[in-house]
Amino acid sequence: MYAIVVIFGALIGSFLNVCIYRMPRGISIVWPSSRCSSCNKPIMPWDNIPVLSFLLLGGACRNCRARIPLRYPLVEILNAVCYVVLLWRFGLGWPFLAYALFCSGLIVITFIDIEFQIIPDRITLPGIPIGLLAGSLLLPDPFLRAASLGWRNSLIGAATGFFFFYLVAAAGEKVFKKEAMGGGDIKMMTMVGGFIGWKGVILTTFLGSLLGSVVGVLMMIFAGRERGSLIPFGPFLAAGAAVSLAFGQEIIFWYLFRG
Repeated sequence: MYAIVVIFGALIGSFLNVCIYRMPRGISIVWPSSRCSSCNKPIMPWDNIPVLSFLLLGGACRNCRARIPLRYPLVEILNAVCYVVLLWRFGLGWPFLAYALFCSGLIVITFIDIEFQIIPDRITLPGIPIGLLAGSLLLPDPFLRAASLGWRNSLIGAATGFFFFYLVAAAGEKVFKKEAMGGGDIKMMTMVGGFIGWKGVILTTFLGSLLGSVVGVLMMIFAGRERGSLIPFGPFLAAGAAVSLAFGQEIIFWYLFRG
């Protein structure tokens, strides 16, 4: 089963690469078929096998020999790893499928936000009602796995994600006279709250802020980035949400009972 999930995750990861490239450029994710971004020639099915084709082609297009970004196999591997962790945590069933959709959406958000500093509405806006519906009917509570998440927890989680980040954004604009947080982050955290509840929103915010602070300091030290320069927050929130989903219960128990 794990081997099947790895293959399935890598195949979906290949489609996620299409979404990551096409969504911010306004290109249909359905048509035309996959093609090289340099020479625009269609990619044959045998050159589109996740990870393996990248290795066999030496990381270059068969036709024009343009370099294939390392992002392509990275996304495929990352999605496969996420699916394996979900299978290990939740078993095979409807929760696995719902969380797989959630994590794949987070991966698309991460790589688009890194390159374009936007979080696509085409992921977050459908993700909000899907998260609320799945949380109400299908999903376990990531922090209390013997219980279901339930519609109250899911709805409170979505509301917490929306209002907290909306207030942070409004306060940032009032104090610093510039956009401190984009609307995409607000909609993303509303979606996150629907899938993993209000406790997940709190832990995601903490982990995302911690990781963002560490990366920001390291970039100032080693990359010469100026203090106060903007860094996309979406990838750190996505990482925090994924960790909260997979290990939130253990993190909370460790924090409460470490002494």
